[in-house]
Amino acid sequence: MSEMTRWIDLEGAVNARDLGGLPTRDGGRTRRGRLYRADNLQGLTPADVALLVGELNLRHVVDLRSTAEVTLEGPGPLTRVPEVRHHHLTLFAEGGRHTDVEADVAPEGIDGERVLPWADRVLDEELRVTGFYFGYLRDRPDGVVAALRAMALDDGAALVHCAAGKDRTGVLAALALEVAGATREAIVEDYVATGERLELILKRLRGSDTYRDDLDSRPADDHMPRARYIEQFLGVLDDRFGGPMGWLAANGWTDADTTALRARLRD
Repeated sequence: MSEMTRWIDLEGAVNARDLGGLPTRDGGRTRRGRLYRADNLQGLTPADVALLVGELNLRHVVDLRSTAEVTLEGPGPLTRVPEVRHHHLTLFAEGGRHTDVEADVAPEGIDGERVLPWADRVLDEELRVTGFYFGYLRDRPDGVVAALRAMALDDGAALVHCAAGKDRTGVLAALALEVAGATREAIVEDYVATGERLELILKRLRGSDTYRDDLDSRPADDHMPRARYIEQFLGVLDDRFGGPMGWLAANGWTDADTTALRARLRD
C-alpha cells in the first residue's frame, strides 16, 4: 500500500483498502492503518497473510458473510493465525441462495412496500438496493452494532469484509466513517471506489460455485455501486432517525462506543 493510495494490493483479494486518509467535517483526515475493508478473504496467500498481520498489524477480522457462506467457502486462512481474532456477525439481509449477491425473497422496502425480486423488476434498482441496505439495520441491528464495536477494538488494526466487499461491507464502512466524522462526500467516495475493482470482483466470485449462479442471474452493470444508493440509504436514516448516529443510539450504541471508534479513525 503506497502513501498515494488507499488500496491494499493482495494476491488473494481484489477489493481491499484502508479507510484512512478521508476528509472529515472538522477539516481533518481519518487515520490510516487502523481500519480496513475487503472482499472475501478465502483466497489469501501466505504472502497476503504476512502483509496483513505482519506489516499492517491486523488483529481483528469482522466477517459479515452468512453462516451458509462460511460453511460453503470455509472460514479462510486468517482463522489459522493465532494473533488474529475473528468476529462472525452475519447480517442475513442479502441472501441469494447462499450469498450477498441476490435475494430469493422480496424484502420490505424502505417505506413498507414490497421490493420485488429480480425476475419481477418493477421498482427501480435504486429502491431495491436501498431496501436491502436498510434491511440489514432492520433485521440485525445487534449484528450491526456488534460489528462496529469490534471495528473499534484498539489492539491492532481491524478489517471488515463480506463476499464482494461492496454492500454489507459498504454499509458498515459508511456507518464507521459517519461515527468518525467523515464528510458525506468522503463516505460516498469510499462506497463508489469498489466500482474501480468491480470487474475483478465479479471474475473472482464467478470462480466459486457458491456465488456463480446468483451473479449470473443479473447483468454485470447491476452490481455497480452507485453514489445515489448510499446517498439514499443515509437519507433514510436522516429522515427517520436524525442521522446514522440517531439510529445507532436507538439500538444501544453509547457515547463510549463513539469515543472508542473515533479514537481508532482519528488522530
